[in-house]
Formats: sequence, C-alpha cells, structure tokens
Amino acid sequence: MPHFFETLRAVPIALFAIDEAHCISEWGHDFRPDYLSLAAIAGNFRDIPIAAFTATATAQVQEDIIKKLGLRTPYVVRASFDRRNLFYRVEKKIDVERQIYKYIMEHAGVPGIIYRATRDSVVTLSNYLQKNGIRALPYHAGLTAVERTTNQNAFSKDEADIIVATIAFGMGIDKSNVRFVIHADLPKNIEGYYQETGRAGRDGEPSECILYYAPGDAHKIRYFINKIEDEAEYTAAEAKLTRMILYASVNVCRRRQLLDYLGQQYEPQNCGTCDVCVGSYELRDITEDAQTALSAISRTGQRFGRLHVIDVILGKSTKRVLELLHDKIKPFGAGRHKDKDYWRAIFDELIGQELLVQEGDKYPVIKLTKRGTSVLFGKESVTAKMRPEIKAEVVKKVSRTEVGSRFEDYDQALFERLRTVRRAFADELNVAPSIVFSDRTLHEMCRFYPTTIEGLWSIAGVGQYKIDHYGNEFVNEIRAYLGQNPDMKPDINCR
Repeated sequence: MPHFFETLRAVPIALFAIDEAHCISEWGHDFRPDYLSLAAIAGNFRDIPIAAFTATATAQVQEDIIKKLGLRTPYVVRASFDRRNLFYRVEKKIDVERQIYKYIMEHAGVPGIIYRATRDSVVTLSNYLQKNGIRALPYHAGLTAVERTTNQNAFSKDEADIIVATIAFGMGIDKSNVRFVIHADLPKNIEGYYQETGRAGRDGEPSECILYYAPGDAHKIRYFINKIEDEAEYTAAEAKLTRMILYASVNVCRRRQLLDYLGQQYEPQNCGTCDVCVGSYELRDITEDAQTALSAISRTGQRFGRLHVIDVILGKSTKRVLELLHDKIKPFGAGRHKDKDYWRAIFDELIGQELLVQEGDKYPVIKLTKRGTSVLFGKESVTAKMRPEIKAEVVKKVSRTEVGSRFEDYDQALFERLRTVRRAFADELNVAPSIVFSDRTLHEMCRFYPTTIEGLWSIAGVGQYKIDHYGNEFVNEIRAYLGQNPDMKPDINCR
C-alpha cells in the first residue's frame, strides 16, 4: 500500500526477507495474487538487498520468483530436497477413518498432523477421533481466528496429540516433534504434498508420511479443475494432478519420484525409506495383462481415454461401446476376470514405465509409445511391483498400553517422566515444550542416561543456557529413575 511504502522509506532497512516465495509464482502450488505486489520492493528500494525463501520450488518456479521479484543477479542456493528421516508410504483407501484410528492407536501419544480436503471432512474425522479417546483438534478456515489460534497453540504445546486440518494449517508452523503426517485425501499437486509432509520430523528423528489413496479422489479434484477457464492455468493444474496420481499409483520408489519432480537426481536404486523399496510390494510379470491393455488401445484406434478402454477390456456393453462397435473387437471382455481398480493400476504402471503416453488436455487420449508397441508384439516383457490385495478389516478398539511405536528406540518409560519435567518448565515459561528441550534431545537422554551435568554435555541440543536453567532437574530425574531400575546403566561418557 502506498502509505506503507512511505513509512518504510522513513526507517533504515537492512534487508527485505520474503518467506514462502513460491506464492508469487503462477507455476507454484500456492499462487497468491497479492504476492505479486511484492515486485514493487525492488523498484522502490534499489539499494536494499532482497532475500526470498521457499522449501518447494521446481526450476520453473525458481525462475519465476527471480523474475517476478525483480531480483538483481541473485545468489541462488538450492539445497537438497531429500529428507532422509522421512518414510513415505501409500495405502489403499478403504475405510479411512478406521484406518487412521488404527494407525494412531499403534503409535499412542505420538504427535501427528492429518490433512483432509474439506472443512466437513476435518470436522467429521476430528469428532470421530475425539469420541474414541484421541486428543485431536480441528483446524480450518471456517473456525474463528480465536479457535484456530487456541487449537494451534494446544497442538504446539503438546496439549493435543493430533491436529486434523485442511491445507490452511501449516505455514509458519515449526513444531519439531511431529512424528507423522497423514493425507487422508489426494493432494492436488506434488509441491503441496512435499511441503506438507515436510512438517514431519523437523528434529531429524524418524517420521512417517502416509497417503491414503482412492482413484475417486482424483475425480473430485478434476471437477474443480474443469471449471478453470484460463487455458494455461487449466493445463498446468491438470499436469500437476497427473503427476500426483502417478506418485500415488505407480509402484516406483516414492523418494525418487518426489526428488525427480523437484529437479534433483537421486542415484541409489533402493532408498530403504519408502514402502516400495522396503519390500511391501511383490515383483510380478505383467506382460500378458499389459498386452491385453495395449491391444485394446491399438484396436480402438488410440483415440480414447483410459476409462472407455477399460470398459472394453471388462466387456461392458455401455452405450458408447455398442455405438462404436467396440464389443466386436478381440480385446472385448478379455480382462473381465479382474476388476476395474486392477486395470486402472495396470494403466498407471504402463504410463509410469512409459509404454503409454497421455495426449491432450481436457479429454486426454492414451497412445502407445515405441516401447509399448514392442511389448504388444512380444518383443519385450514387463515386470512391475504390485501390492498384494488388501481387504477391508474390522479394527478392534485397543488400549494405548497394548501397543508400541515403530519410532521407539529409546527408554519409553523414562521419556514419559522427562516429558513431565519438561512440561513443568514449559508451563512456567508459557512456551512450547520443544523450546525447553526437543524430543530428539530427550530421546538421547533416554538412550544414554546422563547422571551428571558433565554427562549432559554429550547430549545433542544441550548448551550452557539450558544446562544452567534446566540441567539439575533433568539429571535428578534420570538418577531417580536409575535408582528404581538398577538394570539400566548410563553410558560411560554420560556419568
């Protein structure tokens, strides 16, 4: 605003720092037109440096940020996007509320964020979890500012374990001990998904990123994309959604897919930290089914989308199939022994392996590539990592004491006692518990049992200020615990 520029000119400014800079790019996942007005900074303050920061920028978004902000010969730092402590997993979405409840009960008391696509689904899920004894709170734009702030603060201070939110939640959040981020609905694009999963494990400790996926989620997103009138904006949104669908449906290393999209080459063949690479999938020869799909595409003239071709493979006598006489071609009904979800997975796999390509925007058709033609005529075979069939299960209500956590490689009983000490300090200072000590620091205390102030120095995240203000209470609590548990021995460097 003009009067604010006049105010700025009246004070000595050293630097303009622009956070979430991807919002200025129309190619970014969170474009905000108001950010475009930031371009006026360079013209009005020519001698003052400008810095722009974002955690998620493709090369195209990076160039757009530089251009839109009018940055002058900027020094570009592009750090690695690889978050090694995060484990990526995609699950078939069956009964998502029960699936999420089961996961939370298996990781009792662990802080997590659950993203949902709509306000109504946020309210429904948070209510469901609350009724089942989970300390969960909602967060969405329909709440009042006071309600949003109250719920966010409760989560930050460990007064609630779970926050169920729309994508309105997250920017500026720096809760270090979030152990999991769940997406209960398909995100619109990989940039947004990557940024939201990046809110897990900021303390460097192992954390999980889980996406529950059902093909129907994509149809809901496409409904809104189809309302976009600007052709370039529509094309960009559709392309982003297509990449997101491939991430969720093609059984290729999740980490490799994310980093490839963000323009970072990932060398290892096995990341060891995603469901595909750790062996949750079976390697199968799908050549015969691939040939069925490729033949159906070829014999229908490579002029149709996947849904019509799948109807042909399943032998469905739809009005369109009958009008086009596609019930008379050889592939008609050739795959009726498998269901629609299976054939969708086959098509996703063939696109992911570049045997097929989608062409067109609003109504994309599927065509064979050179390699696809080679497979069709039996010159090549096709293998794919396929998930074993999952059937809906009844989730029994379990007590928190019945289950453990995959994140626990430390003394959990001592951790709970140290959390109580930390909570007392945090309440006294009116700060988040992680400000006193992060979970990572407490975990180390629960591995090495420091019993002296000198021993605390070997623990990550402990410095002079924290030793002076909190050290004695934590050391005393550890000593008391060891006195009650004589089999536990402190590390020799922590005595």
